[in-house]
Amino acid sequence: MTATQQPPYPSPGPPHAHGAGEGEGHGQAEHREAVAGGGHDSGGRRGSGSGGGHGHSHSHGPAAPVSRQLRKVIAAILIPFAAAVVVGLVVLWPGGAPPHQRTGVGFDRQTHQATVSKVVRVSCKSVNASGSSSTDDSSTADGSSGEEGGGTCKKATVRVDTGKDKGRTFTEIVQPDQSRQLHQGEKVVVAYEPTAPKNLQYSVSDVNRQFPMALLAGIFALAVVVVGRLRGVMALVALAVSFMVLTFFILPAILHGSNPLIVAVVGASAIMLIALYMCHGLSARTSVAVLGTLMSLILIGVLGSLFIGWAALTGNTDDNTGLIHGLYPSIDMSGLLLAGVIIGSLGVLDDVTVTQTSAVWELHDANPSMGWRGLYRAGIRIGRDHIASVVNTLVLAYAGAALPLLLLFSIAQSSVGTVANSELVAEEVVRTLVGSIGLVASVPVTTLLAALVVSADRPAPGTAPAAVAGSGAAPAPARGGKGRRRKH
Repeated sequence: MTATQQPPYPSPGPPHAHGAGEGEGHGQAEHREAVAGGGHDSGGRRGSGSGGGHGHSHSHGPAAPVSRQLRKVIAAILIPFAAAVVVGLVVLWPGGAPPHQRTGVGFDRQTHQATVSKVVRVSCKSVNASGSSSTDDSSTADGSSGEEGGGTCKKATVRVDTGKDKGRTFTEIVQPDQSRQLHQGEKVVVAYEPTAPKNLQYSVSDVNRQFPMALLAGIFALAVVVVGRLRGVMALVALAVSFMVLTFFILPAILHGSNPLIVAVVGASAIMLIALYMCHGLSARTSVAVLGTLMSLILIGVLGSLFIGWAALTGNTDDNTGLIHGLYPSIDMSGLLLAGVIIGSLGVLDDVTVTQTSAVWELHDANPSMGWRGLYRAGIRIGRDHIASVVNTLVLAYAGAALPLLLLFSIAQSSVGTVANSELVAEEVVRTLVGSIGLVASVPVTTLLAALVVSADRPAPGTAPAAVAGSGAAPAPARGGKGRRRKH
């Protein structure tokens, strides 16, 4: 506003304006007063309009890009990191899982799709007389229950739908106390053992759940797209890429004998770079989130390696890990445990770092005069709420997954110390606590990085500050016809 222009609203005294060079000591209210008074001249003036009226508009678009110098600093850090990840992918690329002879134990057996074509009720005593009608260990009677109980069992005829024996049928005996009951028309998965006698080669191993699982996945994808729109589509693409990296790189590379920790770090870094930049765009804001995630992953890796070794955790605690160790003795099982900790923490880390970075950026957009200390204090207050919810989520997720195991310890009336000291539970405790420490540390680290980056940025010459450059119109009058005055 020039000296010859009259204010567009009555004022009992001269207009009160602050210069652009005043510091932060006057606070946010004085900064807004300075903007409203028109005293700023940072590369461009506000027009006052014509006559006694004036226009007013807000600009709520994305934050202005950071300066070229700051982009160079970020690129100098992230480009070498991304190049190292690419080199690691090329060097460690496995080219597929190594072949092996199937053992027929657990998951390591041939399976085919099948259909239950007929189910009839028979006397358990009659079908268990010879013991030749049952073909699956999980569904075979113990030999005495049928004779002693004399209950009613089910005799299911199962038709093989895939493989070289397509169309072949076999019978399965289901006792009344079994948890899995077969029904006519039901789709099932059958295990095939070629070395067994012909009438014992096939047995029902599980129910075919492909349709309900695919339907649930479709509902999930639809919900993400409807709510997230284009951002949701990109999130689904990033999710697919994450599964591809896990399936075609991480798992085969570990099976080929590569160090599980190095493979997990390279694979997790690739997933992080692809997912974050694909979902949130190639920007300084996303780059700060990437840096915060990377630093937290390093902390998790160091703590995990230290405490897994200190607690003497072998990583070989159940039938599945025992089978893996039996098939591939060269795999470092404790390293595999550490790799699982890193990969499992990555997803929640992405959420925390992106949220904290966005919060700091929005705080700066709302009040550009706030310094990095003020931005950090405001951002960390948001982060404390995030910490409380995320840590609780992790603990409950692990507790829910281990609920049957915890129930067994409860039945045995074991003490808390005895339960925690067992390797099976100690693995989950170390996994939970190490991941939680990394998540807690990611909040102040990422908040501080974002505050330093956004407050150190300087707009290019000739660019007005974000709070002033929304439009060329004059500001709206204060309520009550009076401007806010600074207290002396």
